[in-house]
Amino acid sequence: MKLRVRDGRLEVWLFIVQRLTAMVLGPLVIVHLATMIYAIQGGLSAVEIMGRTQGSLVWGLVYGLFVTAAAFHGAIGLRQIAREALQWRGMTVNVAASTFCLGILCLGYQAVGALV
Repeated sequence: MKLRVRDGRLEVWLFIVQRLTAMVLGPLVIVHLATMIYAIQGGLSAVEIMGRTQGSLVWGLVYGLFVTAAAFHGAIGLRQIAREALQWRGMTVNVAASTFCLGILCLGYQAVGALV
């Protein structure tokens, strides 16, 4: 009984975190796409874009938040897909989702570090 209560609470918290990260990702995706469209229509190359954004703390914070929200949002979503489609239960699905999240965070922060 106690395990089921804890599992239920975990599911509620994951539901809340995924919805919150979606609310963060929405505006960040719009900012990212608008910036890319503006830069590309202006004829800027990737090298020129990096030259303009390199060293910018603001862009580093924006993309750091983007990476964090995307990593948590994606990991929770993949966990849920694994539970529903594969009937994957128990701690191993949580470990796999956490490992995925940490991998995305590491790779994303490395990319953000190159930007800043």
